[in-house]
Amino acid sequence: MARNQKEEFQALQDTIYVLGGKWKLPIINSICNGNTRFTEILQSIPGITSRMLSKELKDMESNNLVKRTEDRDAKIPILYESTDYCKSFGPIITEMISWGISHREHIKNQREVKSQ
Repeated sequence: MARNQKEEFQALQDTIYVLGGKWKLPIINSICNGNTRFTEILQSIPGITSRMLSKELKDMESNNLVKRTEDRDAKIPILYESTDYCKSFGPIITEMISWGISHREHIKNQREVKSQ
């Protein structure tokens, strides 16, 4: 069956629109690793500002990737968690992490070969 390149292009654009940028995947990874409070997420991602984290969390909530729970009576009033919809992306993130580790090793080996 022939692939529909126009449909594939649109699907890639949609994915990049929702998950693209410097911070969304690290935020998802942080939340999936058990960081549910704003401060925990902030501290787990080097270089992100609280303003950027706030903006990205709001955007991710509007795209049904993150659920924000507020309980004013609780000691920690606001918690963030990944939605089931977000978790469906988990295997892809895991594969991206594996590829990134492999790529870093590949580049390191290439540099070593060139320096010999």
